[in-house]
Amino acid sequence: MHTLRELPAELNPLVRMDHSGAQILANHELVAVLLGDAPHCDNAVDLAERLIAQYGGISELARLPIGELMNHKGIGFGRARRLVATFELAKRISVPEQERVRVSCPADIFALVSDMQYLEQEQMRVVLLNTKNRVIKIVTVYQGSVHTTVVRIAELFREAIRWNATAIALVHNHPSSDATPSPEDAAITREIVKVGQLMDIDVADHIVVAQGGRFVSLRERGLGF
Repeated sequence: MHTLRELPAELNPLVRMDHSGAQILANHELVAVLLGDAPHCDNAVDLAERLIAQYGGISELARLPIGELMNHKGIGFGRARRLVATFELAKRISVPEQERVRVSCPADIFALVSDMQYLEQEQMRVVLLNTKNRVIKIVTVYQGSVHTTVVRIAELFREAIRWNATAIALVHNHPSSDATPSPEDAAITREIVKVGQLMDIDVADHIVVAQGGRFVSLRERGLGF
C-alpha cells in the first residue's frame, strides 16, 4: 500500500501536476489529489479510479451527497466534504451566477419549458432554483400519466436536495389545448407544498402547459397553495 508521495514519479499525480500543471492529469488523478492520503487506506489514485468507474464518470460522481460518498471504504467525513465542496465550486464556475436565468413570474417558467406544449404524452418537470430564483437545472421526473397514484413526491425533491436548490417550480403538460388544472392537479400540488415546507424547500409554482402556448399557474389561481 503506497501513499501518494510514495508512488513512482511517473505515476504520481502530485509530481506530474507540479512539473506540468493540473491540465495534464486524468479525471481520476485530479480526484486523487483532492482525496489526499489517509491512514490504513488504499492509495488515493486507486480509490479515485474505482469511484469513477463505479459511477460511470466524473459527472455522476460529482452529484453524490456526502452520505453516499462516505459509504465507500476509505472515504471518511473529511474526504467526502472536500470532494463535495470542490464539485460544488466547479458547478458554480461552469455556470456563473449572473448568466443563470432568473424566474420572477409564471411566464418566465413557461419560457423555459415551452416545448412541452408539443408533447403527445403527459410529462412532469421540476425547475430547480437557488436563493435568488435563478435556474440551477431542469429535470424531467415523469413521462406518461401524471396523477396521485403515480407521482412519488420524494422523487420531485431528490434532485433539489442533490443540487442544493432552495425552491422548485413544477411543470406538467396536458396533451390538448386545455391548460385548465384538474382537481387532481390541485391535490398533488397541495401534498407537494406540504412536503416542501417540511424539507424547507419552497414550491414556487405549479404550471400546467397545453397546446397553442397556453399555460396556467396554480399559484395564481390559489389551487394547492
